[in-house]
Amino acid sequence: MRAFGFLSFGHYAAVPGSATRDAGDMLRQTVEIAEGADELGVNGAYVRVHHFARQAASPIPLLTAMAARTKRIEVGTGVIDMRYENPLYFAEEAAALDYLADGRVALGVSRGSPETALRGYEAFGYTGSADPRGADIARDHFARFIEAISGETVVDSDPQVGPAGRLAIEPRSPGLRDRIWWGAGSIDTAEWTGRQGLNLMSSTLLTEATGEPLDVLQARQIERFRTAYREAGHTGAPRVSVSRSVFPIVTERDEMYFGLRDRNSQDQIGIIDGFRSTFGKTYADSPDRLIEALQQDAAVQAADTLMLTIPNQLGPEYNLHVLESFAKHVAPALGWKPNTEGPVQGDKI
Repeated sequence: MRAFGFLSFGHYAAVPGSATRDAGDMLRQTVEIAEGADELGVNGAYVRVHHFARQAASPIPLLTAMAARTKRIEVGTGVIDMRYENPLYFAEEAAALDYLADGRVALGVSRGSPETALRGYEAFGYTGSADPRGADIARDHFARFIEAISGETVVDSDPQVGPAGRLAIEPRSPGLRDRIWWGAGSIDTAEWTGRQGLNLMSSTLLTEATGEPLDVLQARQIERFRTAYREAGHTGAPRVSVSRSVFPIVTERDEMYFGLRDRNSQDQIGIIDGFRSTFGKTYADSPDRLIEALQQDAAVQAADTLMLTIPNQLGPEYNLHVLESFAKHVAPALGWKPNTEGPVQGDKI
């Protein structure tokens, strides 16, 4: 691990104890957390994307605001559900964002997690899937998106308006393709990601349940990704991230929120999207014990970036306290380099 960022699910609800009462609160507070994190030297600010739910749903305006109010921090998603996206419009938006962010973009995409709506992507106009989960639509949309941001022509020109030929989308941002990540929930998908020459984003769960700890499964996933990347003939330095819930306990409030409940947390086995899956534990302990535990986490050690899931409904002040505590007391012992030292680099394959 050389870098860390925060990953916000963007929850909002008018319930007791929530500092994030509505969507406006959530959006403004996410920008505020990104600003504070940028000053702390945190490397990344990432948001989840879910539809038909009281969570962050339209990432490009939010990421644009975050980029405009920060200087060094990477802004991105984890992940955009490609079942719901118009690939050519998304390509235009992504390129515009990349220009405004001066290349500080890390767009995580995939088929996405299960949504609250049944085949919700059909309500967005994307029908005809032969897969009950819409994976074929997601892959088709993604292929079209990659063609567009890579500058391939996608439509015939109108000879009554200009020269005959084929047209590509505009704008196009050089290097944007190198900043696209695929959110892989399984080892097989990680291998596919490597063959595509993308960056790998691994979450706090895997749709594998062998009885082995999550970090062991994810380390194997990362190894298979890098092997597939190399065997496909790619020669770059792809990025790899993993997500964890980590809370340094340095105050009485930390102890109240997370110490009693999560100090002895363990990985769990459950069902998601019909698959028996391994869900990662919460790391909540004193800084010295967190350092020891994360140094033994095989996936954290194999990745270049650690995404810390944050309890955004506790408000910007507390979430920035969590990030500052991690930056001050834990991250340096793991090899962290703050954003003042430049953009994060992947491992050369």
